[in-house]
Amino acid sequence: MISWRKHYKQTLIAIGLLLSTSASIYGQDGDPKNGEKLFKANCTACHALDKQVIGPPLKGVVERVKTEGGVDKDWLHKWIKDNKALRASGDKYANEIFEKYNKTEMLQFPNLTEKDIDDILEYTTNPPAPEPAKTDDKATATDGAAAAPADKTTTSVVIISLIAIAALLVWILIKLRQLVKLGQSEDLAGLNETRVKSFSEIYEKYHYIGKGVLAILALLAAYGVWNWIMWIGVYKGYKPEQPIYFSHKIHAGEQKIDCQLCHSSAKYGKVSEIPSMNVCMNCHRTISEYNAEHYMEPGKDKAFYDGEIQKIYAATGWDPAKQQYTGKTQPVEWTRIHNMPDFVYFNHSQHVVAGEQAIINSFNKKNPNNKIDVVCKACHGKIDTMNVVQMANDFTMGWCIECHRTTEVDMNNGYNKEYFKNLHDKLKKQYPQDGGKITVDAIGGLECGKCHY
Repeated sequence: MISWRKHYKQTLIAIGLLLSTSASIYGQDGDPKNGEKLFKANCTACHALDKQVIGPPLKGVVERVKTEGGVDKDWLHKWIKDNKALRASGDKYANEIFEKYNKTEMLQFPNLTEKDIDDILEYTTNPPAPEPAKTDDKATATDGAAAAPADKTTTSVVIISLIAIAALLVWILIKLRQLVKLGQSEDLAGLNETRVKSFSEIYEKYHYIGKGVLAILALLAAYGVWNWIMWIGVYKGYKPEQPIYFSHKIHAGEQKIDCQLCHSSAKYGKVSEIPSMNVCMNCHRTISEYNAEHYMEPGKDKAFYDGEIQKIYAATGWDPAKQQYTGKTQPVEWTRIHNMPDFVYFNHSQHVVAGEQAIINSFNKKNPNNKIDVVCKACHGKIDTMNVVQMANDFTMGWCIECHRTTEVDMNNGYNKEYFKNLHDKLKKQYPQDGGKITVDAIGGLECGKCHY
């Protein structure tokens, strides 16, 4: 009897240990930290935890679907993997959600494993607390703020000291001049009386030298006026502030967005137009805040970028809370940077398509240490490195002519190879001494009527 009780107690202890171990293993259905990574990679285009984007906020979604639809976590697994199939099966709650959110089709995620979905759902239920900000950054900011007044005080002291020294030097010079006059002898005083005191007397005495100097001054003045006239309308380095801040470095550089995604008419049109705000909304309908903490421009923070995104919404009349347009739009008065005079004809498509590879090759040959990979950069500079776009080149007539004289025609361009075949054959016979290397000036690139009409 005693032996049985002994084994009974041991059995209870073993079962208790087993249950406690199981509770520690299975008490948490998923890993919220891994779920956070998966959420950001798969869900943030349409969802946020605490606000509606395209879809509803997902914080506490497990409890919400249980309360609203009477469904469990297994239902969420089916919805995430293939919500379309779930709706097609006639599931009532799935179709109610589809109708509630304007029949917006949710993406399917068959690639996510059951464990991945559990991790995501755990993240939406118990999101990990954000890491505290580094104290070093705060200390640096505080030190910088405290140092600013000290710098201003130091500058004021230096300026006042320099003014005082300058006044003292002027006073000393005046006193020295008075002393020199008092100490002059009678001979020096008489000599001073005989000195030439008028400009007319000096000119009469040295008129040949005077005429030569005047001629030189006249030539320099004429050159200065001519040089000033020739640079009228040349605004290299011009970079105006825009009504909505747009960093090409963030979009074209960091995010690798192709130039022609926004400037679509540059490839097939004469002019590369300013993109409409609808182009911005293609992305920013779902990107309502700046989350690229790895890149912040000096002097700017997340609040600044978020404010600029809100300007886009105000311009397009988009209500991010209701996820719909209000119809109240505001025109954006962009400041144009590159603008050719009316008497100049320039066709973007001719350069971007027909001359693309030729321009890239020519530029890289002349700039081996500053090569480009996109034809746009030959004229507009390395836009993908500019936070604020500026005019990178002169855009003068001489600048264009120099390009036409040095850029070789690409005889093998698939776009124009057959169309210009007869012309290319003729040019190869006409310029055999160049080994078939024909520059743009040989095909009329310097004719006045090509650019002026």
